[in-house]
Amino acid sequence: MVETRQPDSSRRSERSRRAIHDAALGLVAEVGYPRTTIEAIAARAGVGKQTIYRWWPSKAAVLLEAFLALGERAAGPSGAGEAQGIPDTGDLAADLRAVLRATVDELNDPAFEAPTRALAAAGIVDPQLGAEFVQKLLDPGLQLYVARLRAAQEAGRVRADIDPRVALELLVGPLTHRWLLRTLPLTHEYADAIVDHALRGLAP
Repeated sequence: MVETRQPDSSRRSERSRRAIHDAALGLVAEVGYPRTTIEAIAARAGVGKQTIYRWWPSKAAVLLEAFLALGERAAGPSGAGEAQGIPDTGDLAADLRAVLRATVDELNDPAFEAPTRALAAAGIVDPQLGAEFVQKLLDPGLQLYVARLRAAQEAGRVRADIDPRVALELLVGPLTHRWLLRTLPLTHEYADAIVDHALRGLAP
C-alpha cells in the first residue's frame, strides 16, 4: 500500500514568505517605494493578495520584515557582526573608523539603500511603523556603540562623565545626515573625518 504524504504547510508558508520578502525588496529597488504595491508584490511572488494581507497589514510592514530578514541572512547563521559588536582592539579611534567605514559601504549598497530610505520615509508618516523601525532596526546597532564607548570609559580612554548615547550621535548623526540629503559623497574618508572630529573636538 502506497503511503500518501500530506503537504508540509509550514514549509510551503516559509517558501511563500521568502518569495514575498524577495519580491518586496526587488520592487522597491527597481521602481521605488511609492510605485511598489501589494498587488505588484503578490504578482512577483506568485501568491494571492489575500496571502499578504493575512500576514501583514501594509506594504511597509512587508518591507520592514523583509529587510530585517535580509540583515539576518547577511549576518550569517551565527549572527556574526551585530552579535560580536564593535571590535575592541584597544584603539578606540581605529575601531570606530572600521565600523563607520562598514556602515558607509552598507548605505552605499543598493540592496540596503533602497529599503532603508523607504522605511525611513514611511516611518515619518506612520508613527507605529517608525517606532518599530527604530526598535528593531536602529536601536540594536546603536547599542553596540554604547557598549564600545562604555568599555572605553572603563579603560580610561574617554572622559568618565560623557553620556555614551549622546557621544554615539556625534558619530552616526553626520553620516546619516549626509546620506539622507545626498549633498556630498558618502566615503571612507568622510567616515574617518567624523571619528577625528568626534574624538579630538574642535579645539586647537
